[in-house]
Amino acid sequence: MFPYPSGNLHMGHLRVYTIADVIARFKRMQGYDVLFPMGWDAFGLPAENAAIERGVSPADWTRQNVGRMKDQLIGMNAGFDWSREFMTCDPDFYKHTQRIFLLLYEQGLAYQANSLVNYDPIDKTVLANEQVDSNGFSWRSGAKAEKVMLKQWFLRVTEYKEALLADLDHLSRDDCWPDRVLAMQRNWLGCSEGVVLTFSLSSTSSSQSTHTSVKVFTTRPDTLVGVQYIALSAFHPLAVTLADKDPYLKEFIDQALRHPEDSKVGYLLPGIVAHNPLSSITDMPDCVSAPLPIYVAPYVLQDYGEGAVMGVPGHDTRDHEFWKLQKNATPIRKVIKPVHKTESLLANHDSDRHELYSKPGILTSMCGRLAGMTSSEASDCIVQALSASDNLAQYAENWRIRDWLISRQRYWGTPIPIIHCDRCGAVPVPLEELPVELPKIEGEWFRRKGGNPLESAEGWVKTKCPKCKCPARRDTDTMDTFVDSSWYFIRFVDPHNAVEPFSPDKADAMLPVDLYVGGIEHAILHLLYARFVSKFLASAQLWPSGGGKDNKAEPFQRLITQGMVHGKTYSDRQTGRFLRPEEVDLSIASRPKIAATGETPIISWEKMSKSKHNGVDPSKCMNTYGADVTRAHILFQAPVSQVLEWEEERIVGIQRWFGRIWRILDSLPMQILDHQPPIPPIEKFTEIEMQLYNAVQHTVVSVTTSLSTTFALNTVISDLIKLTNIITSTPITKNAILYYATSSLLRMLAPIAPAFCEECWERLHSATAGDSIFTQPFPTSNDAPPPKKLSQQCAVQENGKLRFAVAIPTAPEDLLDNKDQSSLTAWVITEIKKTPEGSKWLESRKGREWKRIVVVKGGKTVNFVG
Repeated sequence: MFPYPSGNLHMGHLRVYTIADVIARFKRMQGYDVLFPMGWDAFGLPAENAAIERGVSPADWTRQNVGRMKDQLIGMNAGFDWSREFMTCDPDFYKHTQRIFLLLYEQGLAYQANSLVNYDPIDKTVLANEQVDSNGFSWRSGAKAEKVMLKQWFLRVTEYKEALLADLDHLSRDDCWPDRVLAMQRNWLGCSEGVVLTFSLSSTSSSQSTHTSVKVFTTRPDTLVGVQYIALSAFHPLAVTLADKDPYLKEFIDQALRHPEDSKVGYLLPGIVAHNPLSSITDMPDCVSAPLPIYVAPYVLQDYGEGAVMGVPGHDTRDHEFWKLQKNATPIRKVIKPVHKTESLLANHDSDRHELYSKPGILTSMCGRLAGMTSSEASDCIVQALSASDNLAQYAENWRIRDWLISRQRYWGTPIPIIHCDRCGAVPVPLEELPVELPKIEGEWFRRKGGNPLESAEGWVKTKCPKCKCPARRDTDTMDTFVDSSWYFIRFVDPHNAVEPFSPDKADAMLPVDLYVGGIEHAILHLLYARFVSKFLASAQLWPSGGGKDNKAEPFQRLITQGMVHGKTYSDRQTGRFLRPEEVDLSIASRPKIAATGETPIISWEKMSKSKHNGVDPSKCMNTYGADVTRAHILFQAPVSQVLEWEEERIVGIQRWFGRIWRILDSLPMQILDHQPPIPPIEKFTEIEMQLYNAVQHTVVSVTTSLSTTFALNTVISDLIKLTNIITSTPITKNAILYYATSSLLRMLAPIAPAFCEECWERLHSATAGDSIFTQPFPTSNDAPPPKKLSQQCAVQENGKLRFAVAIPTAPEDLLDNKDQSSLTAWVITEIKKTPEGSKWLESRKGREWKRIVVVKGGKTVNFVG
C-alpha cells in the first residue's frame, strides 16, 4: 500500500516495504516480470492541519514531505520502479479520479442526500470524528461540536453488497486473504436474515398523524408477545413529522443528537400508540392487545433496519435498561425460557436483570397457544400467521453496510466535478474541462479564517452552467481520500496516460494485483472500497476481463497484513506518566531505573508514538548499522503477521552473521575467485560433500516455500543462518562444492540484503566483476542431480535383538533391482565385515550356522536368525 507523506518514515513503513521488496526481488530472480511501483497518497487532513498550524500551503508541505520520504525509501535499498511514481494531489492524477466519479454519477451510483455530520459552529466547518474529543469539543476552536444535517455526496456501495459478501469466499480459498480480514469485512457488510413486522398506529387525542403504521426489522419474531414499547430513531419520518407540531419533541431531538448512541433517555410521543400485530390473530394472549407506547430514543439507529425497534425488556439488555428508566414500576414480560434448566441466563450480577434471558429457547405459558414451542417453531408460526393476515410480516435481509459518504468540506482533496445551476440542477463538468483544479490559496489564509476555503474562492466557485450557460456555482466539497486510494493501484499499470485513467488492455494484461501488503487497520474501509471500485470499473468496461471469470473482478489476489511495530516503553509507577529516554537510567540495561528517583519503572511494549516516547527513527538505525542489517533484523524479530517488539540491542546478532559470511569469502581459494568450477558428478561426492550439498538443497526448498507460499520471512533468516554455520564448519576440499554452497547462500540472501550481497557477489567473482547478483536465477532444488546419500546406517540384529549399528555404503542399484536377494545379502555381509564393529562381531560368531539372514530396506536392517 502506498504511504501518506507525513514527513518521515517510521518503523511501520520500514517493515511493510521491506516485506514487499523482499518478495518482489525474489520473484524477479525466479524469472517473473515484476511490477513494484511507488506513489503517494497525498491528499488528506494532516496537510490542511499543517497549513492551519504553520501558515504554509498544503501543496508545498506535501511536496517537501514527499521529497524527504523518497530519499529515505531509496536509502532502505528498496527496488521500487520510480518511473511510475505519482501523487494523488497532482491534477494529472485526480482528473481521472473525477472521471471515475462522473462514471459513477452517470450510472446513478453517485448521489446527494442529507446526512448528519460533526460541525464546528465557530470555524464553520465539518469535523472528522477524529477531530472531536471524548467530551464532544472541537480540537480546533474548542467549541462544542454540533450534529447537523448537511447535503452530502454518497457512492452507492450497497448496490454491490451481495457481490462484496459472496466473493469473500473466493478470497478465502488457499488462505489467499487472512481469516481475520475476511471476518472483519463480513461483519462490516453485516447481512442478517430476519422479519419486517408492521405495527399499526392509532391516535389517543385530537391530534392526527398521517402515519398509519410503523415497520420494524427483527431477527427475533419469537419474542413478539414480549413487546412492551416501540422506539424510533430521532430521524424516523414519524418523529420528524410530529416534531413540526411539538416544540418539546423538536427540542428533545436537537438534544438527542448530543447524546452518545448508548444513551437510554427517551421522549414519549403523546397522543399516539402502536398495536402489536399479534392482536389481529385469534387465540393470542390478552397482553398483546394492550396499546404500546412509542418513544423517540437516541439508542435507535436510523440506518439500521427501518429506524425503529420493538422493545422487549425481558429478553434484550438495551431494551431492559431503557424500560427500567422509563417505566420502572411496570412488570416485565418473560416470554422465553431456557431449553435446559441448567442453561445459564444472561451473565449479569445486577439483581434487576439476573433473570434476563436473551437466547432462543422455549416459549413460556404467557404466550398462549404458542407456549411450549421452540423459538424456531414459534417464529415460523408467527410469520406464517401474520403474512396471511394483511401481510403484517415479511421475511427480509438487513445489511449493516451503508452507502459511502465521500463529501469533505475541506480544501485539500479532489474537487467534486459537479456544477450547481438554479435552472438545471446538478450538472456534471464536461470531460474536456477536467481536471477541475483546486484554486491556489496561500498558506496564511488558513491561519486567518475558518471554514471551507473553497466556499470563499469566489473566482473559482462562480462559473457557467455547461447546459444553459447561465451563472452557476461549483460544488465546494472535496472527496474523501479513500476515493483516491480505491483505484490508485490500477493507475500504476498505465501511469502516464493523459486521456484515460488507464488502458483497458493494460489492465487486462496486468491485473489483478498478485500480492498486496499493508496493515490490518486497512482491513475494512480501504480494502472494501477498493473491491467496490474494482467491480464497478469491470462492469464499466474499463477493466473488461475483470481478471478473468474466476477472479470475479477482485483487485488483490493475495493479501499480507503485517503486524504493528511496538517499542519498549517506560512509565512511572506512581503517576502512570510515560518517561522520556533521558529520564531513564539504562547504565545497567537489565535493571533500568527512573533517573530522578531511582525507582524501577513499569516496562511495557506499546505501539510507537511521540506521546509514549518510544519511537525509533529508522533512518538513524540504518545509518548506524546499515540498511541491509536493519532489513534483516526487522524480518527476523517476528513472523510477518505478528506484532514486532523492536529491540535494537539484538541487531548485533545480524551484524555478526554478515561478518561470518564475509569471512567465508575471504577464506575461499583464489582458484574459485578467478574461475567458478562446475559441480562434479554426484557419484564422485564424498560423504562430507554430500552432507553439505543436501544441506543447501534442503535450505533452497525451505526458503522458496517461505518466500512464495507461507511468507514466513523470519524462518528464511534462521534457515540461512543455519546454512552459514554448516558451510563454515564443514571441511571441504573440492572448490566446486564450496562455490556451489556459497553462491547459493548469497543468491538466497540477496532479496533481503541486496547491497551486501552485491558486494559479496563481486568478491566471489572478482575475475568477472560487473554482473549483478540480481541477474542470476534464484537457486532451485534442480540445480544439480537430486540428493542421494552415499552411506546408510545398518542395524544389525540377532534373532530380532539389536546388537549394534554401523555405516555402510548405499547398495548398488543393480542389487536392489535384482529379485534374487542372495547377491544383496552377500554384499551387505561383506560391507559389515569391513567395519571394526562388524568384523569383531562376526568373528565372535565364527562357525555358527544361521538358519537365514534377512536383509530389510536395501540393507538398513539385517537380522541374523539362528
